[in-house]
Formats: sequence, C-alpha cells, structure tokens
Amino acid sequence: MTNSITNRYEFVYLFDVENGNPNGDPDAGNMPRIDPETSFGIVTDVCLKRKVRNYVEIVKKNESPYKIYVREKAVLTTERGGAYQVLTEEEKKDKQKAADLGRAFMCKNYFDVRTFGAVMSTKENNCGQVRGPVQFNFARSVDPIVPMEMTITRMAVETEAEREKERMMGRKNVVPYGLYRSEGYVSAHLASQTGFSLDDLDLLWEALKNMFDHDHSAARGKMNARKLIVFKHDSILGNAPAHKLFELVKVKRSSDETKPARAFSDYIVEIDRGAIPMGITLEEKL
Repeated sequence: MTNSITNRYEFVYLFDVENGNPNGDPDAGNMPRIDPETSFGIVTDVCLKRKVRNYVEIVKKNESPYKIYVREKAVLTTERGGAYQVLTEEEKKDKQKAADLGRAFMCKNYFDVRTFGAVMSTKENNCGQVRGPVQFNFARSVDPIVPMEMTITRMAVETEAEREKERMMGRKNVVPYGLYRSEGYVSAHLASQTGFSLDDLDLLWEALKNMFDHDHSAARGKMNARKLIVFKHDSILGNAPAHKLFELVKVKRSSDETKPARAFSDYIVEIDRGAIPMGITLEEKL
C-alpha cells in the first residue's frame, strides 16, 4: 500500500440488466426497486458496495490489508476483536485511546472500512466511527422500466407427502432491459484520515469494471458494466462542483424513442469535453 490519495475524484458509472432483477425490494415481494412517481428503476448504494466488497474478497482472498469487514455471515464483534488483541493492558484501560487505536487498526487492515467507512462504536470492542472517502449515489435507470412478474414451476417436490400434488408454483420478477446510471465521489480529505491509497483506488476501479462477472445468479439475469467515466481534480479539495461535472455526461437514445430499449446499443453516451473546467482531467476507465 502507498500513501493516501492527494486528488479528489468524481465518477459516472453506467451498467445494465437484461431479463433480471438488479436490486429486489424485500418490502415489495422482492420486486425490482422503482420510483413509484416516475417508474424509473433504482439500485441502492448498499447494493453496489456489496458487489465491490464481494469482488475484493474474491481477488484478495480476505487477507490483510484487503480484508472485508462487512461480509456474508461475518460476526462484526469478532472481526473487531483483532484490533484489541494487539493492544496492551494499559491501552485497553483508556477507552478513548483503545477506540482510536482500534479505528486505526481497522482502517489499516480492512479495505471496506477505509473505503466506505463503518460504524464500530459499540460496547464490545469499540473501534469508533469511520467516514469513508468513497460514496455512491443511488443508481437510477435512464428510462422508466416496466418490471415483469412471471410464474415459474418446479418439477420436483420437497417431501413424500407432496408427491401427488400438482407442480410447485413460484414467482420471478425481472426487468426486460434497463440501463442504470450511478454517480460517485472520492474525497482526498477523508482518504487522508483512513489511509485510502492509490492502490485502493485502482482496486475500486477494477471492481467496478469486473464485479458483475463474479455475481451471476438466476435472479439477476445478465448484468454488465458499460461505462466508467472519472473526473480527476488536480487538488485535494477539488476544482469544480461535482454536479457540474456530472452534467457533462449525457445518455441519449440512439434509436426510436417511441420503442422500449432492449440493448445498450439503443443508447449513446455523450461527454461535453469542451466544457471540462480547468484543473480537471477526464479518464475513461471503461
């Protein structure tokens, strides 16, 4: 690992889904998340961060300094226990000092803590709170989506008592096609507090480009990363407002807008390169 980053970044991330459910809502029967007023599809920031975590866990084998704190079936108190095992008895007596040292330990050894932050200020193995330098907005579909609910059947039965019954029936919710846009931020100021480095940043870009290839399931259908457009500031605090940079990237229909989109080729991505402010470098990672 190298020193923490010294440049602010913003990025626009485009991904799509075909005949799948990119982010089901458990409060709505696992239907694809949707804005009820506009019918635009939604994918939460938590969903995207989960996929980044899973990719890093696969690539780095959950080894320090790229361990993953929030992972499937992890016991968080136990994960934080490692931070207290390296403390002396004197350090443990001072609760504030112990929490500060625990926080530093977690940032040093856990990729997702120094990247996304974490709330670890609980009674047992208190490691304080970390504000992560990397944050995502909710992803929203470029066009309204129309989720479809399909009936599916199962030939086999679970028990002998069910052998003579009719086939088991179930439901599957899919989006025929949707192109989603998410926007994100990387704060050099917060990175200096967590130790988020250039190596970590490169790993983040790598995860965003490849994470869907390691997240296939019958429910999610066909999902692909399509574009990753990064704005790099030449200073720690930045050279332009984030929303002005996001407005430079526009996604438009390339085909008949009266017909529903069914492929990424139905869209074109335009970047107003002539309006990029001074002190900003555009990088297309994908």
